[in-house]
Amino acid sequence: MRFTIPRDIYYGRGSLETLKEVKGKKAVIVVGGTSMQKTGFLDKTAKLLREAGLTTHIFEGVEPDPSIETVMRGAAFMREHQPDVIVSIGGGSPIDAAKAMWIFYEHPEITFDDIKDPFTVPELRKKATFIAIPSTSGTATEVTAFSVITDYETKIKYPLADYNLTPDIAIVDPDLASTMPKELVANTGMDALTHAVEAYVATAATEFTDPLALHAIKLIITNLVKSYEGDKDAAEKMHYAQCMAGMSFSNALLGITHSLAHKTGAALGIPHGLANAIYMPYVIRFNSNEEADGYQKNGKVSSRKKYAEIATYMGVAEKEEKVLVDKLIGFVETINNTLNIPASLREAGVEEMEFRRLADGIAENAAKDPCTGSNPRRAEKEDLKKLLHCIYEGKQVDF
Repeated sequence: MRFTIPRDIYYGRGSLETLKEVKGKKAVIVVGGTSMQKTGFLDKTAKLLREAGLTTHIFEGVEPDPSIETVMRGAAFMREHQPDVIVSIGGGSPIDAAKAMWIFYEHPEITFDDIKDPFTVPELRKKATFIAIPSTSGTATEVTAFSVITDYETKIKYPLADYNLTPDIAIVDPDLASTMPKELVANTGMDALTHAVEAYVATAATEFTDPLALHAIKLIITNLVKSYEGDKDAAEKMHYAQCMAGMSFSNALLGITHSLAHKTGAALGIPHGLANAIYMPYVIRFNSNEEADGYQKNGKVSSRKKYAEIATYMGVAEKEEKVLVDKLIGFVETINNTLNIPASLREAGVEEMEFRRLADGIAENAAKDPCTGSNPRRAEKEDLKKLLHCIYEGKQVDF
């Protein structure tokens, strides 16, 4: 067994100042759209690195759901400037993109196909170390071994997975997340909750990952709505909670909520966190149905028992596991409703003809997604297709 997190995590308001202590000669900063520029955090990052004695170059314009093409352009930019420190600041997209750029900067001889399968990334850190600075409170990519990259030709998201991709340093400064719009607070917060819940029930969950997942769940359920309503203290706690969830799922892995979100994101145009929020109640119901044909415990305890443990940890005074699972699903649905998150794909505006045209391919690709292998209940293509139809129509999952 293995438990891997960044060597150093600096956190707290103003922790961005840690950059003044970075050792190196040249840095490439990878950033997304304009939010970090408008708020001044990009300029501040470059200034702090210069104070540390590093020459800095900036690669801008990483799009939401970064493409393979953007990754390759960024890797070429790094080969041109030869950094010994890579810094990415912003949401999950620029950090994920920078991780992938890092691979092709250090290994220009390989192709994207060479690293699509889990744990196929060659050894890194021969040229550069990696610093991640998140500006959103959800993806936790600053502490994970994952990078999600989109192939827009096939409309498939590939979650690259390898412990080589775990950043060396994470700077978790809640000041950077203070300018998120409400919709982004909702979507990223539910992404973080999905990370923690899926990590707790995943087949690779351990005694090291479970405490982080449980505490993250409690912090998120307690603080997400308050953060959405503008409470700064709650927003700070959310920034830490999503990081804890990330440390948990990076080691425990995830499940089919994420498999489906990865494969519907580009195909149906559903933002990742929003997709997770919509799908999670349906997936919990599917995973906890121990009476279903083909149900497998796939680990030390059943997923129903672990879902029930979450509800108990939240203070639900019930003993029957089915009741506890219902209460947990109720927690999630209530939060979704408060955050104005639709209860189905139909409510989210997905056209029925488009959904029916794509559902079979989405299910097939989701069955192949790396997250499916660690889901606590076996899920084949036909299971996922039936589940997708329930999610689209808002129907009860009873299989």
